[in-house]
Amino acid sequence: MFVILFKSRLTDQAGEDYYATEDEMRQRVRAIAGDDLVDVQHYTGEDGERLAVVLWRNAETLEKWRADPEHLVAQRLGRERWYSSYELMVAEVLRTSSHTATEKPSEES
Repeated sequence: MFVILFKSRLTDQAGEDYYATEDEMRQRVRAIAGDDLVDVQHYTGEDGERLAVVLWRNAETLEKWRADPEHLVAQRLGRERWYSSYELMVAEVLRTSSHTATEKPSEES
């Protein structure tokens, strides 16, 4: 599995065209990746910094997305108009663990 972290800050030029392209890319990535796209989460900090966390099952599908012509056009527009800065990190996941509580612990007096 791979995790992609995409941190970014938008320019003042990132208007309706940016958000329309972002929606198109969300639909396109799901069409290209299918079940290989595990999860996508987006967060925005109080200071405007944005973070997208994307989990991929395999490198082959991730490479298809990286090389997709429409994605490449969106990347170019991002650099030219929409992002004042960004940082992309791609990492292979070596291990995961998780926990979900099923009950609240009882309070003792």
